[in-house]
Amino acid sequence: MTFRGVPVPAEPGQSVAAALIAAGIPAWRTTRRGGRPRGVFCGIGICFDCLITVDGVPDQRACLVAAADGMRLGDDGAGLDGTATGAGHDAARDREDSDAAHD
Repeated sequence: MTFRGVPVPAEPGQSVAAALIAAGIPAWRTTRRGGRPRGVFCGIGICFDCLITVDGVPDQRACLVAAADGMRLGDDGAGLDGTATGAGHDAARDREDSDAAHD
């Protein structure tokens, strides 16, 4: 599989989040407000911090999606390079905005 064009190895049964972390990629998107990096947080699909685009489908929870050969990850342009910020579920965005008020 690839993350923004860079090959990422994955072990059988590994989640997308686990494969990215094992490849040294701890964050794959940023918050709308503040541009803070986000990757995996809870690891069980509750928090929505790990949202990523998988094969062109946005808002997939990387901790729940099984890694597979040929997957294209994060090809929506949102991320840590400053081209776009925020990706994902409105509830996650609302929480991020609330968290920013408490930083």
